[in-house]
Amino acid sequence: MATHERLQDLEDLLASQGADRVRLELVRRARIFKRSWVEMAEGLHKVRNHQLHLDWGYKDLYSYCSQELLLTKHTVEKLLGSFGAIAEHAPQVLQRDGLEKPVPQLDSVEYFAKALKNHSDNDDDDFIDDERPDEEAWTDLKRAVFDDDAPVSELRKTFNEQFFPKKEETEAKVREKTRAAARRLEGLLARVKGIDGTALTEALQGLAKLRDALDEADRTEKVAS
Repeated sequence: MATHERLQDLEDLLASQGADRVRLELVRRARIFKRSWVEMAEGLHKVRNHQLHLDWGYKDLYSYCSQELLLTKHTVEKLLGSFGAIAEHAPQVLQRDGLEKPVPQLDSVEYFAKALKNHSDNDDDDFIDDERPDEEAWTDLKRAVFDDDAPVSELRKTFNEQFFPKKEETEAKVREKTRAAARRLEGLLARVKGIDGTALTEALQGLAKLRDALDEADRTEKVAS
């Protein structure tokens, strides 16, 4: 039985049992949420804020969503995070009917929410050259998400460099990764059978020299700093 059919059966059952209006409405929204994820997210927001799942016999929000609405924890967090971003930064979206004026795509709003979270951290090491997106960049991102209905693939191409810059690894970090790789290779070599013993010995000796060189580079960097 398809998910939407199971949810339809559950909606009918709860209605016949006289379930309260909010609970019944949440099941209905789960059934159609592919069409209107904002409604689903708004309903979950209400459940979380008022702890309604406790009245329905569920110990936490995720248990309720998993068992009754057939939504995973990841999906619930995605919905709530995206709804929070809209409510705070583009509340006008909540007034759209989804037909004449479509709501933005869930993945695109999630991208915006992650950008907000990424840049709410004060750790400057997260950003190349301590450059953060300026007001114009945020305006462009908001327009792309909430007005232009840009797909997340387009957002990544256009905005990743500004909002999700790749971290440059320090030389010390690269050395540590090299050291770890050498240790793993030594472990594999110790289990290898059927190869020339001289070749194996030379490989192990070479790895030992490599570790010594990495250690010396670490010591030199510490002295220089």
